[in-house]
Amino acid sequence: MASRKPTTRALLLGLIPFVAMCFSVPLWDRIEPRVFGLPFNLFWLIGWIVLTPVLMSVAYRIEAAADKRDSAP
Repeated sequence: MASRKPTTRALLLGLIPFVAMCFSVPLWDRIEPRVFGLPFNLFWLIGWIVLTPVLMSVAYRIEAAADKRDSAP
């Protein structure tokens, strides 16, 4: 089976958590305010750890639909 390039939408969905956790550090690198009793920086990271599989599943569905569309006669 030949490989193909991923769709742009799936790539962007995959990059969102990476950018949110790695390149936004100056925005959330603080302890106050506290959210649910957690320092804000810990809440931010845990939030993105929870959201990442959701975004990856949406990207997977986009890729699966593109595969189905490309293989249809």
